[in-house]
Amino acid sequence: MPIPSPARRAACRLLQGLALPPLFLLLSGCNLVVMQPSGDVALQQRNLVLASTGLMLLIIVPVIALTLFFAWRYRASNETAPYDPDWNHSTQLEVVIWTAPLLIIIALGALTWISTHTLDPFRPLGRIDATRPVPADAKPLVVEVVALDWKWLFVYPEYGIATVNELAAPVDRPITFKITASSVMNAFYVPALAGMIYAMPGMETKLHAVINKEGVYDGLASHYSGSGFSRMTFKFHGMKPDGFDAWVAKAKDKGADLNRESYLELEKPSEAVAPRFYKSVADDLYTAILNMCAMPGRMCMSEMMHIDATGGAGKESHGNRERLQYDNRRIEQGDEPNGATAPAAGRAPRSEGAPNQEGSPENKKAPPTSSDDLQRHHH
Repeated sequence: MPIPSPARRAACRLLQGLALPPLFLLLSGCNLVVMQPSGDVALQQRNLVLASTGLMLLIIVPVIALTLFFAWRYRASNETAPYDPDWNHSTQLEVVIWTAPLLIIIALGALTWISTHTLDPFRPLGRIDATRPVPADAKPLVVEVVALDWKWLFVYPEYGIATVNELAAPVDRPITFKITASSVMNAFYVPALAGMIYAMPGMETKLHAVINKEGVYDGLASHYSGSGFSRMTFKFHGMKPDGFDAWVAKAKDKGADLNRESYLELEKPSEAVAPRFYKSVADDLYTAILNMCAMPGRMCMSEMMHIDATGGAGKESHGNRERLQYDNRRIEQGDEPNGATAPAAGRAPRSEGAPNQEGSPENKKAPPTSSDDLQRHHH
């Protein structure tokens, strides 16, 4: 392979240097919201990332520098460098090599332990920001979050309103999010506010946060949940108290009523849903969603757990079988999402053959097509 001439190498270095300024110019337009958050919880998480990175760089940078120095110092052409082929140990060097990483690991462990407990999403806030603690009489804003297919439902029980794909909160007021999902697992994430928290059907997770600056911030679903996942986004508005009151008044003035019937219609899979408001919300709606019994005739999880706690229903439990069917509700309603196949949906797959446990072609069976066949298949 021919060796490039000095002029050719110089030209390549010049071209590389000329390519860097446009690259930096393009990167300067990136909005690294995770590194420039507007909420105190996200700010503490950012500081944790920076502190952890800095501690690790205390080892990484010297190691890289020493590696380059040794390669240059003891290169073959440097005849003045000492040559000691019998060297095999240095107590001083061993102490440095093991003590420095050990101290950094101890520091990282202490930092992680403290931050893990301080930033526990289930833990109520202890401060508004770095200089202001939460007032003793402060009342958090409670927001009940439901991940639907493929949109977000936000319920404000204090004000009796609900919104879809639009979230708002007053600046410097603690927020308590209660998060669940209607059908599949998802994750609630507003990068400027706090870290992502998972939303799971039949379970409630929590997040305590506060927004410290006015503005409009992006919120999204950060866990893949189907075909509409990429457009399952919303806007989070940080407002002054009077602006938030006006936003609530607008919801009550222009919204519809959110009861069981309208919720079941809203729950049907849909994509790129525009923001909408509800001026009233059924009192037990969120509890019913959490207990997976928003649909009439379904047994609530709390009822089922009470039966289990009292020893079970015995032979009478046979009558509860239909009330406990939940996964096939989409096909019963005729609004199953695109892509659902057998056996969960009862729809035959588009590919040849049908899925089975063994995976062997000779053992493949046709999927159940009727609701009775589907019940027998599951049981």
